[in-house]
Amino acid sequence: MNILVLNCGSSSIKYKLFEMNEKKVVAQGGIEKIGLADSFLKITLPNGEKKIISEPIPEHTAGVKLIFKMLMDPEIGVIKSLDEIDAVGHRMLHAGSKITKSSMLTDEVLEIFASCNDLGPLHNPANLKGVNAVKELVPNMPQVGVFDTAFHQTMPDYAYMYALPYEYYEKYGIRRYGFHGTSHRYVSQRVCEFLGIKPEGTKIITCHVGNGGSISAVKDGKCVDTSMGLTPLEGLMMGTRCGDIDPAIVPFLMNHEGLSASEMDTIMNKKSGLLGMTGMLDMRDIEAAIEKGDKRAKLARDMYLYRIRKYIGSYAAAMGGVDIVLFTGGVGENQMGCRAEICEGLEFLGIKIDSEKNKTRGEEKIISTNDSKVTVCVIPTDEELMIATDTLSVAFGK
Repeated sequence: MNILVLNCGSSSIKYKLFEMNEKKVVAQGGIEKIGLADSFLKITLPNGEKKIISEPIPEHTAGVKLIFKMLMDPEIGVIKSLDEIDAVGHRMLHAGSKITKSSMLTDEVLEIFASCNDLGPLHNPANLKGVNAVKELVPNMPQVGVFDTAFHQTMPDYAYMYALPYEYYEKYGIRRYGFHGTSHRYVSQRVCEFLGIKPEGTKIITCHVGNGGSISAVKDGKCVDTSMGLTPLEGLMMGTRCGDIDPAIVPFLMNHEGLSASEMDTIMNKKSGLLGMTGMLDMRDIEAAIEKGDKRAKLARDMYLYRIRKYIGSYAAAMGGVDIVLFTGGVGENQMGCRAEICEGLEFLGIKIDSEKNKTRGEEKIISTNDSKVTVCVIPTDEELMIATDTLSVAFGK
């Protein structure tokens, strides 16, 4: 069976077509700059070559239509008819607390999702555009939503509530929801398969760290806490997000700089983090700058790693111990130096890193010593495969 996975952003659409008998990607690509004059589709061919198709893509329906067209292209396509696509799975951001699992995108589910638009103002409307585009082009196509917030809905109330007047929770649903849920669910399941153990009775800390970053505490296969909150802004220091700050900083800067709420939001989400500290986003560039003696780059990296270490310690306390710490995401999978430094100082938890085993990039591997009480692993994430697997299960019961 063929499952198409779509990830629709405000001006982009990423896609992968999976052949599910072997769980392999048979086609993939992405559209950028939707609505702009220089919009384009970049396709990754099976041999790894990139093919760019530049043409006007005014909105998401035109984008999905172009993707369908290229999937059936006589030269580079992989299917002859849209009938060969059995279902479409969508990565969807914010479903609040009412949707706790991947679901068929019925009118009722879409109505609930749309009601959360103010909690995910950039992503939710774009996700809906992708769903509506498929519905318009292929009306009878089964569509499944896989929600970033769903995995975290097992958190206890004392973990997800904020100490604000309770009426704001009742009126607006102000609480911690968490994100990167599909990734955290995938890697927490996969690490148990990799180690040959059951999730039950296991305490896992999943570190999804990269340009965006979040950490989750997973006990008995269920999320009991996570670092992102009402929005993806809370928690770790990230590429452009500030993460945890004193809330009083917000009105202070607004008053002293004459900023609107929207301008302040932009500063915290798009102009802070590593970028705000150094002018750089990529950890490789930051490490290169450190080699040249850039003190601010070193400070930013130290801050970035310290936040991760601190959350690992706090989640070990929250679960009464930890059995597995795993790293995933762009930094977690590829930056061996970052992994080593994060684990420095965590020896009291029973964590010991093997420097030789840690010399790895992008592969499933145990990087802790044989006598480490806590198993430390690298587990590359595969959110798209998780979405495809859920879509197959929800739509066809397989």
